Amino acid sequence: MRKHFLVFGAGCLMAVATYGKPLPAVERAWGQVAAVEAKDLIGRWDITVDVDGKPSPSWLEVKLSGTRTLVGYFVGVTGSARPVAKVNFDNGKFSFTIPPQWEEGNQDFVIEGELKNGGIEGTVVTSEGKTHQWKGVRAPLLKRTAAPAWGKPINLFNGKDLTGWKAIGADNQWVVKNGVLTSPHSGANLISDQKFNDFKLHVEFRYHKGSNSGVYLRGRYETQIEDSPKDAHPSSVLFSGVYGFLTPSEINAKGPDQWQRYDITLTGRMVTVVVNGKTVISNQEIPGITGGALDSDEGAPGPIYIQGDHGPIEFRKIVITPAK
Repeated sequence: MRKHFLVFGAGCLMAVATYGKPLPAVERAWGQVAAVEAKDLIGRWDITVDVDGKPSPSWLEVKLSGTRTLVGYFVGVTGSARPVAKVNFDNGKFSFTIPPQWEEGNQDFVIEGELKNGGIEGTVVTSEGKTHQWKGVRAPLLKRTAAPAWGKPINLFNGKDLTGWKAIGADNQWVVKNGVLTSPHSGANLISDQKFNDFKLHVEFRYHKGSNSGVYLRGRYETQIEDSPKDAHPSSVLFSGVYGFLTPSEINAKGPDQWQRYDITLTGRMVTVVVNGKTVISNQEIPGITGGALDSDEGAPGPIYIQGDHGPIEFRKIVITPAK
């Protein structure tokens, strides 16, 4: 009995006989049609989920593993990026499941979708059994063809008050004390009024023992601030990681109640993170939005977004140098 399988070739999947003999025309055609559809799903997708009338950001990446299995990575409305062991695909429709992470409920998420009009759309059933509709578009590559020319530095925090910022998500607990932007307890997040594309960002911050915060670049990519031990094994969800995606080379943290600094350069998707004078992430690609992003419109400029809902945090300097 002849065995056959699907492989990539000349830009699309092709049906090939195990022993090198060509398959009948019908089988070849079926393999090529199926391959074109599978190929159309492969890549990165910026997704918007309708959560009870509120647009909420999500993200999906689909890859080919070996010659016939689709796998992926998924960022939901909450939590960090999660691996997808298998993406089921049939005749333009696909589905996969992921376990709950920080969410309530104990059942797996079930994501179903289909290719439609150049995009994707479908439903997600949450760990609590709620069903939401979603739509997705191809994520932009954000390639840059030349090195940026930098403009003049902008002080986003004036050392006096919250001018240039707005609080979202909860009652505003942010105050300015002795020139320090202070969140004494969990509450609202802060978003800059100004939006940016490519930039260099300098922030000086201090956290208390056990606290957690983060700085979102363009409001979509979180650089984690967390009380992580200096000798901890580096992780994308610990101090100075790009949450769920990029792991720093080391935890170059001074510890709680110490002033520390991040110097972050973002051009397109490429990011460099310097922590207290040491480079821990060097010109690496951020694949997609991280958990907690404001939106999934990756091609648009976005604000600086400071997390204030995970514990006390202080900032004494926030300076951005945008590209011209």
